[in-house]
Amino acid sequence: MTDTIFAVSSGAPPAAIGVIRVTGPLAGDAVRQLAGRNIAARRASLATLRDADGVALDQALVLWFPGPENATGEDLAEFHCHGGRAVLAAVQKALGALDGLRPADAGEFTRRAFANGRIDLAESEGLADLLSAETELQRAAAMANAGGALSQQVERWRADLLKLSAQVEAALDFSDEEDVDELPEGFTWNISELSKELRDWLDRPRSEKLGEGYRVVLAGPPNSGKSTLFNTLVESEAAITSPIAGTTRDVIERAVAIEGVPFVFVDTAGLREAADDAIETIGIDRAREQLSQADCVLWLGEEGEGPTEAWEIEPKSDLPNGASKSAGAITLSGKSGEGVAELKVKLAEHARHTFPKPGEGALNQRQHDLLSDAENALRLALGQRDHLLVGEELRRARIAFDRLIGRATTEDMLDTLFGRFCIGK
Repeated sequence: MTDTIFAVSSGAPPAAIGVIRVTGPLAGDAVRQLAGRNIAARRASLATLRDADGVALDQALVLWFPGPENATGEDLAEFHCHGGRAVLAAVQKALGALDGLRPADAGEFTRRAFANGRIDLAESEGLADLLSAETELQRAAAMANAGGALSQQVERWRADLLKLSAQVEAALDFSDEEDVDELPEGFTWNISELSKELRDWLDRPRSEKLGEGYRVVLAGPPNSGKSTLFNTLVESEAAITSPIAGTTRDVIERAVAIEGVPFVFVDTAGLREAADDAIETIGIDRAREQLSQADCVLWLGEEGEGPTEAWEIEPKSDLPNGASKSAGAITLSGKSGEGVAELKVKLAEHARHTFPKPGEGALNQRQHDLLSDAENALRLALGQRDHLLVGEELRRARIAFDRLIGRATTEDMLDTLFGRFCIGK
């Protein structure tokens, strides 16, 4: 953390503007070397950047942010250059020629912000999710965590837990005094309420669902119109369509967003009891596997023969006497597209209930596991009569909270997290 690092932190060139970021103890020296003068703090200053030989590299806006009140918590500078590849390469080459400067590793700027206390671990994870967000729901959930929604909640829980722990310690330290040998009135109720709050968070939809997308599997017998409807839903000719039975022999997946909701649509081989072709048989087996992994199944076969809770679809309303299912089925034409827009709206409305609410903090797998550990410790504390054991369970819950926001963590886990970031973040 004593090195001074640099990287392009804007998008891939060419672009109108390319931002090169520098952070570390020698960031101020780098500014003076390239700009040829001191730059006023927290003001954009126009300067001609030059290398060690005095060759002009670019005319750029230079920003200087002395630490610790900035993004990384240490001295930080930014060069807002013209965004051509050659310009950015030349400025980076000049920075690399300075003593004590080196190119940044992936996620190193954010890792320094974490190490210097500018953000905690949960906020870092939210930022990583924000950078990879592709839909409005993903963005809103990531913004909530990156903005500290989960971290602030954990800090409140931790403060409540410290008060409870202090009451246990008082009972232990002064157990020979009659007025403090028992835990205060309401102690058990307070633990129960805290445990209930944790369970409410644990019951929320998880953040991974936003990245995976709502999984919709199209299923039915051969030639039921699955691939035609699939192509219409994903708006591309992703699957081969043919009147020949058994054309689709493998699973085809496409990820799309509908009304800001992430989906994965899955086309499968036609389901039938026996197939003469060994490859088709494998496709049928894979299709059945997909049914068990689906969040929703669109059933295009005979009514009532699909999986439980499958949506009954009549996909050939454009044909004479095409609608053969009851009024409860969704009638459409995969070929003409009639009724498909309405199906998309229904899917989006249905899927939204399985995702975190917009702006509401959501837990990832790591956070869910740690919050589960804390909630389990609180439940065990409720069942203890020995004050020492109660105090130990509260300590275990507190450790889980600390690990969740990064007060206690491991280097391997940090390497994995910050490796998700790009070089300049």
